[in-house]
Amino acid sequence: MSSPSIAVIDIGSNSIKVLLAARAPDGRLTALMMRTLEARISAGISEANPKLGEQGMARGLAAIQSLLADTAPYAPPITALVATSAVRDAANGPEFRERVRTATGHDIRILSGEEEANLIGRGLLCDPLLSHLQDFQVFDLGGGSLECLAFAHRGIEQAASLPLGCVRLTEKFVADPTLPFDPAAGVAIAAHVRRELSRAGLAIASPAAVVGTGGTLVTVRKVLAARAEAALDQADGRITLPQLRDMLGRLGALPLAERRKIPGLPPERADVFPTALATLVAVAEIGGFDAYQLSLYNLRWGVASEALEKM
Repeated sequence: MSSPSIAVIDIGSNSIKVLLAARAPDGRLTALMMRTLEARISAGISEANPKLGEQGMARGLAAIQSLLADTAPYAPPITALVATSAVRDAANGPEFRERVRTATGHDIRILSGEEEANLIGRGLLCDPLLSHLQDFQVFDLGGGSLECLAFAHRGIEQAASLPLGCVRLTEKFVADPTLPFDPAAGVAIAAHVRRELSRAGLAIASPAAVVGTGGTLVTVRKVLAARAEAALDQADGRITLPQLRDMLGRLGALPLAERRKIPGLPPERADVFPTALATLVAVAEIGGFDAYQLSLYNLRWGVASEALEKM
């Protein structure tokens, strides 16, 4: 008898993604299908009382409907919709949830920051490329938040969700995203990241291994692969601090119209990409480490693992 499958739709601040997964005979979680749509539902997330805009909600609903249509031929017995920072923090998040329920018949599980961080951690433990790691730290940068985790003996020892997402910080520190990235904004972002990490009481000094997840590092890998004229799976999954600094310097010097032409960089992310790079650089400099090991196993994998375990 084949393993049951689950479709997980992750409604993030920048993008909305689907994972269709099932258990392999050896117990590993495997992907049957994946797709990502850039929807940017989170405009205005940095405001004191953020609200999802009508256009953002319309883009989000359209993306969810498209991804549900993608999974329909597989007839998964479980379809789970989860939402993170953009919906969690928005005053009208419940309205968007109801709009999706009415249009699709599916409810959205709005994750708390703690739930999000812990499910990302669970997803990472599904990554076979990380199976040799026992003690490591994880940073997952999204549009609305930065999830920070510490593992000891492959158990989550520390988990926190901080309001340091690249859409949020772009709105807060970048006066005009259509212009080249102002180095002064990078300095302000670094100082803000340091304050937030200190306020949260997170200790990230010189860990033995650092794993990075999220769209920014995936995009960095795509840009590096395109620059080398190599296939994505041939690009090194280890993203170094000098590479991040170099990319910030090169791409940050360009106006938005030119950044949107960079091979490997989704045009929809070009406005927030310098801020995202500056944030990852700041975290590495504060923590005293020189590279992130990219993992593609994150929140969706954690949700899938949790749900399949209960079946």
